[in-house]
Amino acid sequence: MTLNTGPIDYGALGDGRGCNYWRLEPALAREARRVYPEDEYEWAAPRLGGFGATVGNAIAANSDVVDEHGPELRTYDRRGNLANDVDYHPAQIENERLSYDSGLIADAFDAPPDREDPVGLLHTLTMQQILCYADVGLACPVSMTAGAALVLRNHDHDGHYDHYLDGLTARSHDDLIQGAMFLTEEQGGSDVGATETVARPADDAAPADNGVPADRVYELTGEKWFCSNIDGQGTLALARRPDAPDGTNGLSLFVVPHELPDGRPNHQRYRRLKDKLGTVSVPTGEVEFEDTVGYLVGDPERGFEYMTTMLNYERVTNATGAVGVVGRALLESKIHAANREAFGNPIAEYPLMRRDLVDMQVDFEAALAFSMEAARHFDRYERDHDDTEAFRLLRALVPVAKHRTGRMAIDAASYAMEIQGGNGYVSEFVTNRLLRDAQVLPIWEGTSNILSLDLLRAFEVEDAHEALLPLVDDYLDEVSHPALADVEATVRDRHETLQAALLTVASADDAYAQHEAKELADLLFDVVTAAILLAKAQRRLDEDGDAREAAVAAWFVETTLAPGDDRGILDGDALPLECFDAVVRYDSLDPAVVAD
Repeated sequence: MTLNTGPIDYGALGDGRGCNYWRLEPALAREARRVYPEDEYEWAAPRLGGFGATVGNAIAANSDVVDEHGPELRTYDRRGNLANDVDYHPAQIENERLSYDSGLIADAFDAPPDREDPVGLLHTLTMQQILCYADVGLACPVSMTAGAALVLRNHDHDGHYDHYLDGLTARSHDDLIQGAMFLTEEQGGSDVGATETVARPADDAAPADNGVPADRVYELTGEKWFCSNIDGQGTLALARRPDAPDGTNGLSLFVVPHELPDGRPNHQRYRRLKDKLGTVSVPTGEVEFEDTVGYLVGDPERGFEYMTTMLNYERVTNATGAVGVVGRALLESKIHAANREAFGNPIAEYPLMRRDLVDMQVDFEAALAFSMEAARHFDRYERDHDDTEAFRLLRALVPVAKHRTGRMAIDAASYAMEIQGGNGYVSEFVTNRLLRDAQVLPIWEGTSNILSLDLLRAFEVEDAHEALLPLVDDYLDEVSHPALADVEATVRDRHETLQAALLTVASADDAYAQHEAKELADLLFDVVTAAILLAKAQRRLDEDGDAREAAVAAWFVETTLAPGDDRGILDGDALPLECFDAVVRYDSLDPAVVAD
């Protein structure tokens, strides 16, 4: 039996910078080992450790600087000519170089120098999660660059845009072009079918200098309202061709470059950058298209379908990124609680703070487990588009992961600010930025209402329940340790409730189904997460007899699926006091403690 060598001493750290985020949260490594293909994890682990150090040191320090010196837009030059120049602080340029040169995108599209094959997108998503410990804003263009590359890889079957794909997946920052997604219009918002941007074939168009055929060159006219990474060269945008059907069925997808092949700015106007609450490092603005060159991608009637590839990827990255925010908020809270004294003792020694930190740790591991499960099945489907089970699972899990983790990130950042006290409310402390950045996570790529309705479609149209329910059963069937018996029984009971809820919603009218959609999404998250945590606990017990993950699973179930009318006050249970060092500081734990 091999248990942990001892708890992590967070009191030895001054704050959540100048450290290695991968090393300080062993739950990250254990979760990656669970979901990665085995050969890829063995290759990836040392690289994730190296990237954790890069993010925890240089990128984290630079991100604090960039938050005070965000991008600036110069729409016209001094002679009044269109320029569309976005100026970045040198710290932002260094962060981009450190991120892209690490291979976090390139390795998933082209074989790394020491491998015969690329790794999966799961690796990119894990690295983006670590990046979000430092800067959600920086992770946004990284995510869109990978997402745009994925769309072109999947849907540009004729290879018209291979040069864009090569740029989006370049291994060197010097050769890289960045991606973007111009989706939102002011009158439409989440209603993408209301897109009014018009695309007309360019008159007398000759083949573009970059090899694009003349019949794929269009001119776009309209406005895009919320355009992040506004100056991306690999921008994807939706527009409607003349006489195309209404709604999403009539939308076509276009590559809209920042610069034309001859080096001139494309004929679009970056009107202004948004004065945002957070994510300062990514330039988000308004764009006016006026006879703007766009290159048609694939079948002109399938543009929205193509864009959903990127949209689903962005939702997964939103979820894994939210986990990064929760992880940084938790780390800052652990460090402060270990160092801050009140009434003669570190505040981490007081029962209320111990319960708070256990709650935060368990929430972190719950969000981590569910979002990485969604990422795993997304990655499975991208490896094999004939994998129907993977598709159904990603359709059920991805919208729920994005829905739940975005709100969890806000709650974690807010409470981390409270733990810091007045300092947490001050701009010089990172909790201030974490909360500002986290606030966008429920908004990006679809609000909770939109995501919950998408979940209903996944069950109604794609029969996602046919893969989801057996997945839960499979995880619960792994559980056999006596210390987990009572918790497993509770989860099985709630799994039956989930099945009954799915049947009720399926047989109800549309109004009632929509009314209950968010409740269904939350119940699904709780049941699936509990099953995963229990299976992880069983594997850890089998591996080395350590019940630390069993305590995590037990407390998650106690606080989400099995609270009584007395809020647990009358049961005499105080797991956070008995298991604090194991859960929060990663010490080992005897199974008898959890069983009791």
